[in-house]
Amino acid sequence: MPDIRIEATINGRKIARAAKPHQRLIDFLRDDLNLTGNKEGCGAGECGTCSVFVDGVLMKSCLMPVAKAHGATIDTVESLAKTGELSVLQQAFHKAGASQCGYCIPGMVMAATAALRANPFADREEIKERLGGNICRCTGYQKIIDAVELARDVQNGRLPAAALAEEEHAEGDFIGKNVRRIDAPSKVTGRLKYAGDMTMPGMLHVQVLRSPHPHARIVSIDTTAAEVMAGVEGVITAADVPGQDGFGVFVNDQPVMARGKVRYVGEAVAAVAAEDPLTAKRALAAIKVVYEPLPAVFDPFDAMRPGAPVLHDYAPDNITKHIPIRVGDVEKGFAESDLVVEENYSTQAIEHAYLEPEAGLAYVDPDGVVTIVSPSQNITHHRHMLARIIAKPISKVRFIMSPVGGGFGGKEDMIYQGMLALLAMKTQRPVRLVFTREESIASTAKRHPSRTTLRMGLMRDGRINALALKMICDGGAYGLSTEGVMRKAAILGAGPYAIPNVRVDTYGIYTNNTPSGAFRSFGALQTQFATESHLDICAERLGLDPFAIRRINALRDGGMTHTKQKLGKVSLARVLEAAEKASGWEAGAPNSRGGTRGDLDRVDTRPPVSLGARFAGEDKQEAAE
Repeated sequence: MPDIRIEATINGRKIARAAKPHQRLIDFLRDDLNLTGNKEGCGAGECGTCSVFVDGVLMKSCLMPVAKAHGATIDTVESLAKTGELSVLQQAFHKAGASQCGYCIPGMVMAATAALRANPFADREEIKERLGGNICRCTGYQKIIDAVELARDVQNGRLPAAALAEEEHAEGDFIGKNVRRIDAPSKVTGRLKYAGDMTMPGMLHVQVLRSPHPHARIVSIDTTAAEVMAGVEGVITAADVPGQDGFGVFVNDQPVMARGKVRYVGEAVAAVAAEDPLTAKRALAAIKVVYEPLPAVFDPFDAMRPGAPVLHDYAPDNITKHIPIRVGDVEKGFAESDLVVEENYSTQAIEHAYLEPEAGLAYVDPDGVVTIVSPSQNITHHRHMLARIIAKPISKVRFIMSPVGGGFGGKEDMIYQGMLALLAMKTQRPVRLVFTREESIASTAKRHPSRTTLRMGLMRDGRINALALKMICDGGAYGLSTEGVMRKAAILGAGPYAIPNVRVDTYGIYTNNTPSGAFRSFGALQTQFATESHLDICAERLGLDPFAIRRINALRDGGMTHTKQKLGKVSLARVLEAAEKASGWEAGAPNSRGGTRGDLDRVDTRPPVSLGARFAGEDKQEAAE
């Protein structure tokens, strides 16, 4: 289709430009006018990072066809501090500490500006309502709402302008003080460039062909038609890797692109670099891949059964990592206990949902150094892996960490940087890849789903005499951080408690699901959720207050953990006291069984209910040994 002509007033200046009919307003602003302050977080009008004013009305530019911008007056976040001086609202965001990763902040500032324009005296509840179309994933909303209230009060004269000024501190006096972030001005104005905002002269655009199958052998890949398309400068597959193909945090089991077979839906199979994203997408459609579907396994328990499909030859039992810990005599501890309680616990896969989708820029500098710019959370490790993959000395590989628009551990893995390096080397031009939200969800790591069987033996007075914990985690198709997650889960699974007899087993299992990886508090979250939930159940069965049972078993100063780590000062008692006080918990209140918390004579002596039958045989065999 022919280009369309757009005449509009943007940030106070009239423009007349040609635009592609398929473009959205966000594409026109960012790609054609280089106004990258508004970000794309979802492409579906849900997150609000792309918010702009169109004829004075707050709009999400990812939902607006560029054709509707003709004749309009459009203001982006860049207009608020066009002279270089922050608006009152931007100053308030800086003062209140309302920006963390900063990716949502330009859109949030625009929404807050709209809120105070609509009602300069908006109260806190109205401000919350008016900002409801904007999502923040890391700052949290408290500071953001505080900032809007501060700006409101300064604008209305309730507070002096000096309320926005920075507090004075003596040199070196920062501990316990409210110190401003030095990067906040660049975030509240939209001037900070994330990887997806960066461009270079002659830059090519990358698109990735992904597997539609969870498990299949790649019979053939024919890229001929894509390679000869006008505007296509490079096509790569696993055959283009010159070195040792494989990366991972603990085991290098994941190829840059699928090699020989695919192991999950969304796995990269080929990549194209072209003059524009649309041409690259058309080239993907021209690549012919012949697959031979293979049996797939989606449940970790099924994956451990004899005869299950094997994902990686080095792990014929599909066990990525097993971490065992043994202390004392667990079976004897159970036999001597007054009460034994067994339950099952599960946690689900969780998407990181950082607002900045994965993105990266790669180029080969004049000295032949392959350079990758991306929000990688582990650039030193990535640099060493990439040098091996592209068969270059480490001195010829450089990683630059761009601002991270939210990570939470999900940008710890080198999922796409290898493809960028190969395309930059092949085309000898800069290349950039920006994931869609759909790609991000489909192809990158999630929190490990877990299923835990926990058995605990306790004495009448609440002392834990024995603990047996077995956690099975779905590690997905590749190892990524699974080994580290299993180690952390095992190390922290017994909680901060002194337990004389402990048996812990954590397993990470390969399946044909999306890989699992690092996510805040990884491993610890899954097992401690089980342990702490279990303690509440046991406290109720014993008629004990939940705080009391934790105090009884808490590790003390100089205590020893179940991994034989000798502790110094232990703050658990003080933490429990502060939590009990802050929560308003009333010790001795009636519990759900009709007794009172702290009633040590009401011991539930019902036999334990076993929900871990699938492990019963294994546990008996281990006890016999």
